[in-house]
Amino acid sequence: MTRFARRVAGLEVSGIRKWFECAGPETISLALGQPDFDTPEHIKEAACRSLAEGRTGYTSNAGIPELRDAIVAKSRRENGLDYSPEQVIVTAGASEALHLALQTLVDDGDRVLVADPGFVSYSALAGLAGGRPEGLRLDDRLRIDVEAAKERLDGAKVLVLNSPANPTGAVEPAESVKALVEYADDAGATVISDEVYEHFVYDGVTAVSAARYGENVVTVNATSKTYAMTGWRLGWLAASEDVVAQAIKIHGYAVACAPAVSQYAAVAALDGSQGCVAAMRDEYEARRNLLCDGLEALGIRFPRPEGAFYVFAPMDADLVCRILAAGVTIVPGEAFGPGGAGYARIAYSASREALTTAIERIKGVING
Repeated sequence: MTRFARRVAGLEVSGIRKWFECAGPETISLALGQPDFDTPEHIKEAACRSLAEGRTGYTSNAGIPELRDAIVAKSRRENGLDYSPEQVIVTAGASEALHLALQTLVDDGDRVLVADPGFVSYSALAGLAGGRPEGLRLDDRLRIDVEAAKERLDGAKVLVLNSPANPTGAVEPAESVKALVEYADDAGATVISDEVYEHFVYDGVTAVSAARYGENVVTVNATSKTYAMTGWRLGWLAASEDVVAQAIKIHGYAVACAPAVSQYAAVAALDGSQGCVAAMRDEYEARRNLLCDGLEALGIRFPRPEGAFYVFAPMDADLVCRILAAGVTIVPGEAFGPGGAGYARIAYSASREALTTAIERIKGVING
């Protein structure tokens, strides 16, 4: 009889993936945060050049120097952060960066604060590290209730901050980010700041990097969303050198290094023209408006998302199931934590045509 580790046997399959797999051939899937854009040509061309030049072997554990330099330059230019290359580890996507950060910082029984509802990986990875994930309630704008979070930070080891946020699309104001980082520092907690949606913000809103307000921050980012490179599995972790010195040990044993071809492609992404990012942002905003207008016309009321590419709308489980039966896959809010009960996450990373058809199908369900 096979004996499984308790930490794995008790782990639930991602609620997002569970519902995504329900999609049939005629189903419109609005369940997965998957950009429907192709990776921009100049990035693919850089990857092809690296293959033609035979740069297909292992790289250094931390990543090729050109890419770490590009991440440092990007962080200074776009985020006002002054990292050195020695403070950067190139990872196999933001997922590995999150895993490294939590494995590095969390001991058995440590409290890890996460938004509730929040991205599914945070609680799962905190549990795998032996920690005790605890949900932080959101306010009526679906942002973290800062005063309530302050009360919970005493004795916590880590606070995971995600802005713009998955699943809510909320963007934390700069004053909230500053307050959370500073209070976490006073409480002896480290902030893990997941910033993968940083460029997809709307209505003049700005997303700020948490590390601007303290040294007790581990920044996690990736090319996945920004450059439509989800399958390239290329992200990074940036932190103080003492955190990096510990995290690189885990990274070296787990994956050795991020894929070489993806690293060379990422250099072109970060150093090249950012016009492709602006074009995708504008298209996502148009899709957001299309979806939000359609749902609001059906009498569904919710905070219009300021960032990312998700709507978090009030829908009970029965309605979600009926929408699935009508050929539209969305994700029940409870997949993101108990605080998500009575809601559903709807991704607008699909085409306008798909969104228009989905709205019509949802309308048919609601209007009977």
